[in-house]
Amino acid sequence: MSGALISEQYRDMQRSLHENPDYGVASVEYAPLLAEVMGKLQVYDVLDYGAGKGRLGQELRRLMPFPPDVAHYDPAVLQWSAEPQPRDLVTCIDVLEHIEPDLLDNVLDHLAVLVLRYGFFTIHCGPAKKVLPDGRNAHLIQEDERWWLPRLLQRFNLLTYNRNAAGFWVVVEKAR
Repeated sequence: MSGALISEQYRDMQRSLHENPDYGVASVEYAPLLAEVMGKLQVYDVLDYGAGKGRLGQELRRLMPFPPDVAHYDPAVLQWSAEPQPRDLVTCIDVLEHIEPDLLDNVLDHLAVLVLRYGFFTIHCGPAKKVLPDGRNAHLIQEDERWWLPRLLQRFNLLTYNRNAAGFWVVVEKAR
């Protein structure tokens, strides 16, 4: 995998934002759904991509009868910034809309390398409530599924698509 995933300036900005206890809470909301998906797919080896504070792993361990093995990756969180190992299931919850637009292809290519079997991705399609210190909306990419799905389908096979009030979520499979 080559190509930058995040600029240094944006990494610093994200590190600062992660100090806010209310930043990065979407994963907890999706944990019950993800636990159900994991049970159906019978996968318990997970990489939380864009893990923030690691709340998804905590919540999955609380919800599931067999605690999953959850690894974390987040380039803006020092303890989880090392290059992750591929996993059977890679989650990317409320992350992709935060990616710098000129680096999105690099991030999607990185995800394609890390997904051994399945991906669970959620994408918020509208503006965030939070504004970055430089005045931009925290959702740097505000596009609907007609824009997102072709980019995902260049790299993955679509298994499930569900629209919700904020955007959509998908379960994808590694393209063969």
